[in-house]
Amino acid sequence: MLNKVLDVAIKEDASDIHLVPGIKPYLRVKRQLVELIDFPMVGKEDTQFAFEEITGKNKFKNDIFQSERKLDTSFEYKDIKFRVNISLSNNAIVITMRLIKDILPTFEELGLPLVLKSLLNQSQGLILVTGKTNSGKSTTLNVMIDRINQTQEKKIITLENPIEFVHHSNKSIIVQKQIGLQEDARNFSEGVKNALREDADILVIGEIRDKETMDTAIEMAESGHLVVGTIHTKSCAETIDRIINFYDIEQHINIKYLMSTLLRAIISQKLIRGTDNSLVLIPEVMIIDSVMAGSIRKEKFSISEIEDLIQVGADKGNIGYLYSFAKAYVEGKLNLDIIKNYIEEKNYETLNRIIMQLKVKNKE
Repeated sequence: MLNKVLDVAIKEDASDIHLVPGIKPYLRVKRQLVELIDFPMVGKEDTQFAFEEITGKNKFKNDIFQSERKLDTSFEYKDIKFRVNISLSNNAIVITMRLIKDILPTFEELGLPLVLKSLLNQSQGLILVTGKTNSGKSTTLNVMIDRINQTQEKKIITLENPIEFVHHSNKSIIVQKQIGLQEDARNFSEGVKNALREDADILVIGEIRDKETMDTAIEMAESGHLVVGTIHTKSCAETIDRIINFYDIEQHINIKYLMSTLLRAIISQKLIRGTDNSLVLIPEVMIIDSVMAGSIRKEKFSISEIEDLIQVGADKGNIGYLYSFAKAYVEGKLNLDIIKNYIEEKNYETLNRIIMQLKVKNKE
């Protein structure tokens, strides 16, 4: 069953595959769950067989699964890579697979703000890409790496779990490391620490999820390197709040000072099904200037204050979510019914004002 499901997923350009005993296989195609009605119900034996195929009956991976009751791994089929999560439900194996694209879109094709190109010329500091699950953070990160590789002579070290897109050194030297037991580095924190000894110019951290990894990323940025990483949050302001709360209260003043001096920008993004069923990237960009830095350092950190500064700071390169939604509407990519699912009612008036401003500007 596994190979047949993979063939359909590839043909339909699915992003994810779901194999759950007791129901038919499902694909996620352009954000919609699609049942494979021509397939039989998935049985426990099907997911057990798929588990063995995916792990290659590797004893080490099997031992991890038995001890932790879950396994994150990678798999390759017909030269296409898959990111795989294996877990349990009612003592039966459940498998979720994500297809990894082998061709990167350009900045323009992806819909990334052009201000990011200039941000990537920074010689040191911290740039964060954030968003919820399935928001396209990994694709954005890899497009940024590719941009540097095509335009700058740098040594780039990436720490990923798993490696999704294989980069080939062009102007830059790119060293990609997979994170995990028996992999290139056991965890992100250890990988970052070792990067300090590898004469890297730029460090890319696939996911910053805890205080220890944040500490080492800060150390790398403080030592004169550019660090680019991702965090699982839904907005730029929430990202700052999340980082602050990695730390104990008595450390908040210090970490806010470090963030205000080391951060160069945060890019948050949403990936939304548009009016023509294609996925539309909706970005929020927060540039750290003296005003933004001052707000971050305040004794009482305010998410709403940061959001207001983003909204009114377009001349400094900031891009608010409301602006991005309005732009997508004016370009015909999203309608108001879709947009209203993602913004609060109190922002409807501001959204309409921005839409009118954009329409007037387009007529000029």
